Amino acid sequence: MVLLAPQPFLGNPFETREDVQRACIGLLDPLAAHTSPGGALIDLASTATHYDLRAVAFEAFARPLWALTPLLLGGATYAGAERWFAGLAAGTDPDGPEYWGAARAKDQRMVEMSPLSFAIAMAPQVFFNKQTDKAKKDIAAFLNTCQERPMPDTNWLWFRVFANLALRSIGSEHFNPDRMQRDLLRLEEFQLPPHPVVSDAAGSGGWSRDGPEGVMQLDYYSSSFAIQYAQLVYAKLCKDDDPERSQAYIDRAQAFLLDFVYYFAPSGEAIPFGRSMVYRFAVISTFSVLALCNVAPPAPLEWGHIKGFVLRHFRSWNKSKDIFRSDGTLNIGYGYDNMNMTENYNAPGSPYWCCKAFACLGSPASHPFWTADELPYPSDLFPPLKALPDPSHIMVNSGGHTFLLSSGQYAHYYLRHAAAKYSKFSYSATFGFSCPTGDLGLEQVAGDSMLALRDAAVGLDDAVVDGETWRVRRIPLNARIVDRGTPRVHLRSSWRPYPDVAVETWLIPPTAAAPNFYLRVHKITSARALFSAEAGWATYGQAADGRALVQAFSGETSPGGLHDVGIARATTRIGSVGVVDLAVNGSGGKRQGSLVQSDPNSNVIFSRSILPTLLGAVGKGTTWIATAVFGVPFADEQVDEARVDAEWAKLPTIPDYVFE
Repeated sequence: MVLLAPQPFLGNPFETREDVQRACIGLLDPLAAHTSPGGALIDLASTATHYDLRAVAFEAFARPLWALTPLLLGGATYAGAERWFAGLAAGTDPDGPEYWGAARAKDQRMVEMSPLSFAIAMAPQVFFNKQTDKAKKDIAAFLNTCQERPMPDTNWLWFRVFANLALRSIGSEHFNPDRMQRDLLRLEEFQLPPHPVVSDAAGSGGWSRDGPEGVMQLDYYSSSFAIQYAQLVYAKLCKDDDPERSQAYIDRAQAFLLDFVYYFAPSGEAIPFGRSMVYRFAVISTFSVLALCNVAPPAPLEWGHIKGFVLRHFRSWNKSKDIFRSDGTLNIGYGYDNMNMTENYNAPGSPYWCCKAFACLGSPASHPFWTADELPYPSDLFPPLKALPDPSHIMVNSGGHTFLLSSGQYAHYYLRHAAAKYSKFSYSATFGFSCPTGDLGLEQVAGDSMLALRDAAVGLDDAVVDGETWRVRRIPLNARIVDRGTPRVHLRSSWRPYPDVAVETWLIPPTAAAPNFYLRVHKITSARALFSAEAGWATYGQAADGRALVQAFSGETSPGGLHDVGIARATTRIGSVGVVDLAVNGSGGKRQGSLVQSDPNSNVIFSRSILPTLLGAVGKGTTWIATAVFGVPFADEQVDEARVDAEWAKLPTIPDYVFE
């Protein structure tokens, strides 16, 4: 893909405030060519969502306000701001051709009222005060349409809180303090209590579910996409009128940040996990909004660390030309243009939720966020492992690899690719995760960081019975972190791929002796014979010669792959990944190593991927299998074969406590 004009985000060094401003304007400018005459509608592309076309165009208008508002608050001038000033009036005019329409039950318009309200509440002098009297009434009336409509019992409640904050800021008669208090009290029920220090384990806290009790989704909506960001903005706007709640929100954010640092690699990349990863660098917003809201970093972090997290994350994207369309607008996807990974609510304008990352621009140049020297990732202040009870994650920064182990989360509704986004055993800042393209073959399953099982009864094969598919963990049962605060810390859970098959799984983090491996142990109790396919992380699928490491269609191979009985490894410019079959508890026989060329566009980071996999069989009764999972990222995409071989030789052993 060739960009038709320079995109200031790409190649940006992200070292100064001016660099960040330039990148922000670089995201806003290309939208002009897609904007309607009145300014209220932005039409970027033709892909569909479950909501209507007018809401799609409203979304593309509203979401850039997450960036434009702090840009202007921080003192910058931007001529294009007039498009949003005019569009705000045109979109709320019920008699005009660009009217967005009143909110109905569970309407996407409620979501987009959030950035709209943020702009009005934070900068009424820019977006509201100079509007005509009619426009002022129309804007207030439009925001009021969400007040008594049914709304999902999730982070969406914050959108109505923001609408009321905007109505309050302009002195509107539609401000509904009772409605706002009811929403805030309900959101409080999503909050989880903190976990104290246990032996060698630091405390953990500040987490909120994305819904009421029983919802097991604690993803980036618990932080940057929604809840932490919203709480800090509320605290800034309401510190005088609601000081107790505002301080509680600040305290939670500060506690949360001491966990959240683990979701980012020292080089800046985030660990992709959960839904809505099309929002890309929005993940860093919890750090960025600290500067906007002037909330002090929690010890031992300093402003230089906060600055470093934000700027490094921006830099981790500054070579990613594949996230842009040729005209410089953002496409839908994560590492590249990718509809396979999306949700049914991802419209062409959805990626602009990433504009939340620019919150720091709302702080003045004199703020310590900008005046402090950028500090590196605080590896000396945080141990390489941390078990987080609320998201059921063990966070790992070992052997130059940042990843998490996961058991306990799952989607509470039929989310697209729910198992891939929440229920894998691991997610990596370097190797990401993959989403299936189908379920009939391993190339389609793209089952990285999963154990896939398939019925092996006589007569059940692809040629005879249509629809007999691979099954992976979707809902972890009895999931828990075991021995938190000790060297034995690990995750344990069970799951049922079939009614008569139970799998118990142990996930064991790396040790100092084998820093680039983690362990999986499975105890399978089955009343039927099964085929098994267990995979590690995926890596970029092209070899140094530019050809596929393995070509599934032809069987041709290129250098970089290794597979034999009991082992499979793939080494390309992104890094080296592999799996090793381990003898366990008397189970005999080795699984066959294989390199699976996953379907294109299955991995969220790279469009072509290769997946080291162990293929085997499980008989009736009880079977134990164990796998050492290997990963070595390469700095600056420079293959280091000597390091790979040295780390590969440090094979871990299964700890005795698994069998206690």
